[in-house]
Amino acid sequence: MNKLCLILMSMVSINSFSQDKDQLPYYEIPDYPETYTAGTMAARMVDALGFRFYWASEGLTEKDLAYKANDDGRTSLETIGHIYSLSKTIVNSTLKQSNSRAKEDLSYSELRSKTLQNLKIAADILRESDDISQYNIIFGDREIPFWNQVNGPIADAIWHCGQLSIYRRSTGNPMSPKVNHFSGKIKD
Repeated sequence: MNKLCLILMSMVSINSFSQDKDQLPYYEIPDYPETYTAGTMAARMVDALGFRFYWASEGLTEKDLAYKANDDGRTSLETIGHIYSLSKTIVNSTLKQSNSRAKEDLSYSELRSKTLQNLKIAADILRESDDISQYNIIFGDREIPFWNQVNGPIADAIWHCGQLSIYRRSTGNPMSPKVNHFSGKIKD
């Protein structure tokens, strides 16, 4: 019942978010909990991903979104779409839902917003969990243990946030120098 309330509260707060950057989650990483548990550690990893994605994807221009390192690579916009699909895998496991490969046609701002919201929902659920082993990745009838969430979607999405950061630097639009990844805060 507690988890259901948390999910419903998260969804209500998501519906109240606009596309305004100041209202999206992960402008800064939330304060860390007082205790170390599997749930708080997993949540912190997702929070760190959310913070990195927020700033790697903040304020991208059309030039940034169209950039790709070479003809065989993804554009920045396609990379953001991939990170969004990874965020769906992460949140679906915490919601105990199966993943689908349904194609969505979303704008940059929609992809960014939905990715950040997915990560926030997942982190909030993990933070309150006493047993994260229940959050398997589900593909149809196949269930994959939560362990694969760490080395799979979470690590992959962090990797791609680094790519976005490099791509935007290549187009002359680097991330804000006020972003402090170590503290998860913005320098004054």
